[in-house]
Amino acid sequence: MSTRPTGHKPNDLRQINRFITDHNDIGEAVFSTALPELLPGKKQYNDAVFSLGYCTNERPVTLAGNKDLNSYAAYLKDPQGIVVPGGTVARYVDMAPDSISPMHRTVSLDYGVVLEGEIELVLDSGEVRRLMRGDLAVQRGTMHAWRNPSKTEWARMLYFLQESHTVEVSGGRKLGEDYGDMEGVKASGN
Repeated sequence: MSTRPTGHKPNDLRQINRFITDHNDIGEAVFSTALPELLPGKKQYNDAVFSLGYCTNERPVTLAGNKDLNSYAAYLKDPQGIVVPGGTVARYVDMAPDSISPMHRTVSLDYGVVLEGEIELVLDSGEVRRLMRGDLAVQRGTMHAWRNPSKTEWARMLYFLQESHTVEVSGGRKLGEDYGDMEGVKASGN
C-alpha cells in the first residue's frame, strides 16, 4: 500500500480548539488568553497532518510564571522531534483515506486514542490490530505503522507521549529512535 495516496478528498475533520486554564490575581481559575484557543501549527508529514495540542519539557512541570506555556509556545514556533526529552506531548494526527505511515519507533511510552474513523496498528512482525473510535493503543517503544483503512474518510488520533529509556531486548541489544522514511521529522534528542 502506498504511503502517498492520490485523489483523496481534502481533510474535512473539524478544526480543534484547546482550552488552557490559569489563575487570576486572587487565585480563581480562569481561561488563559496567552494563546489563541484554535489549535495552530499543523505540519504535514506524508499524508498525515500533525497538530501539537500541548507539550512540556520537564517533569514535574513548573506552572509558575507561565513557564509551561512559554515552553509550549516555543515548540509551536520551532517543532522538535516527536518526543520531548524530559517532558510530555499531546498530539493530534489526522490521516488521509487509504494511507499508511512509515514504519517507525520512538523512544517513548505512548497512549494513542482513536477519535474519528478506524485505524490499524501494524507491527514490524506483521501483526495488526484494528482500533475503533475510543480504543486505546499503548505503544511501548516498538516498531510500528498506522494505517487508515477507509477508502474515503479521514481518521483522527490523539496521542500522549512521554520519554522512556531506550528499549533493551534479549542479548542486550538496544532499540533506538527510528523514523524510517518519515520526511522532515527532527530527531527527538533523547
